Amino acid sequence: MAHFVVRFIKDVVGDQGQPCEACQHTIDVDAHDETEAVLLAKQKFCEGRAIRHWSLHADRLDVEPADFPS
Repeated sequence: MAHFVVRFIKDVVGDQGQPCEACQHTIDVDAHDETEAVLLAKQKFCEGRAIRHWSLHADRLDVEPADFPS
């Protein structure tokens, strides 16, 4: 299994009216692939916030492998 870091990103408008992104939450998961990592992270995100769908608090996901070479 590989280790992934999944970030939940929300697009917001800053004080000066400039668009920027805010990381709503970061979840570390162990999964076989990126697709499974996304599914597990979405489930954990929704359970942790007691919501039905992750998109209520985020606009997109950013998934990166977090395995470190030996």
